[in-house]
Amino acid sequence: MVWRASVGAGVLLSAAVAASGQNTGQPQIDKSYEHVVFFTGDVMLDDGSPPADAVRIERVCDGRASFETWTDTKGHFGFKVSAGGDEISTADAGQTAVSRSDELNKAMNATSTQYSMPITQALRNCELHAVLPGYRSESVSLAIKSTMDSARLGTILLHPVSRASTLVVSATTLEAPPSARKAYQKGLEAMRVEKWEAAAAEFAKAVKIYPAFAIAWYQLGLARQNRKDEAGAIEAWKEAQKSDAHYVKPYENLTVAADHRGDWAESEKYSRMWIQLDAEDFPGAYLFNAVANARLNKMEEAERAARTGLRIDKDQKIPRLDYVLGLILSDKKEYAESARCFRKYLELAPNANDAAIVRQQLPKLAVISRRA
Repeated sequence: MVWRASVGAGVLLSAAVAASGQNTGQPQIDKSYEHVVFFTGDVMLDDGSPPADAVRIERVCDGRASFETWTDTKGHFGFKVSAGGDEISTADAGQTAVSRSDELNKAMNATSTQYSMPITQALRNCELHAVLPGYRSESVSLAIKSTMDSARLGTILLHPVSRASTLVVSATTLEAPPSARKAYQKGLEAMRVEKWEAAAAEFAKAVKIYPAFAIAWYQLGLARQNRKDEAGAIEAWKEAQKSDAHYVKPYENLTVAADHRGDWAESEKYSRMWIQLDAEDFPGAYLFNAVANARLNKMEEAERAARTGLRIDKDQKIPRLDYVLGLILSDKKEYAESARCFRKYLELAPNANDAAIVRQQLPKLAVISRRA
C-alpha cells in the first residue's frame, strides 16, 4: 500500500544462503561471475529483537532510492548486485506480491553493457537502509574497494519514532502456540513462491489452532485476495481486526477494499477507526476518509479530513490530498483556494494520469473566480 503502513510483497529466493537464513560473515562472491556480488546482513530493533514483520530493504545512491529485497522472519536479508546495477533479491516473504509486482520481476541479464561500470564505482555513493513504518533506520555503506572485500553488511538497527511502531505488529503473535506458528511459517513460505492455495490452507490451519492469531488472519486475507476471493479476504481481515483491535493493518485493507467497491459507508467507518488508532502517522487514512465523506455528501467532514491529512503529511507523500481538497473547495465555490490546491497537486505529481485534465481546468477556475 502506498500509505504509511505497508501492505508489502513476497519475493523469490535466489540464493541458498538467504533461504536458510544463514550468514557466514564471509564474502558471498559468485566465483564464476566476479562482476556479481552477494550482499548479506540483518535488521534488528534497537532492543536486539528481530522485527515481527518483513522489512523492506532499499539502496540509496546519490539520493535516489530503489527497492532491493525483504527481510526473512529472523531479520536476515541478502541480495545480488551486478556490475550493471541489476540485482536479484533474496529474502523471506511475509506479505503479498500484488502491490509490489513491478519489483518482483527483476532478473539478471548478463550482457556486455554490464561491464561498462564496475561494481566498485557503481556503489561508491550508495547506502542501504531498512523501511518499516514507525521506525527510523540507521544506514550502512555499500562501498567496496574490490569484489574480494567482505560483502557482509552487519546489522541495520531500527529505532521507534512514533506510536505507529506499536500498531503495525500484533501483540497476539507472541501468544500463539508452536503448532499455530509452524503453520503460519509454512503459509509465508508458500506465499513466497506465490502458491496462494497452499498459503491460504496453512494460514487457515493456524487460525483454527489459535483463533486470536491476528497476523495469520491478516495474511489469510492477503492469500485469498491473490486468489481473487475478495469476499473471503474481507472476512479474514475483519477477523484480524476483532482478534486485535490495536493492529492497524486490517483497518487499512478494509478501508481500501471498501473504497474500491464503492462502499462509501464502510470506507468511512474503517478509515475513521484507522484514524482513531493513530491520528498523526497515517495521512492516507484521511485521504480515504475525505473521499468517503464527500461521496456521502458530508462535505464539512470531508474538508476537515483532507485538511488534517495535509497537515500531518509533512513530507508531502500523498499529493492526492491536495487534489481532493481542491474538488471539495470547488464544490463550495471557493475557487481561488481550489485553484491553489490544484496547482500544488500538479507541482507534486506533474505526471499523474489526470494531470492534463487538471491543467485544463485551472484557466476555467480563474475565470469563474474573477466573476464570483
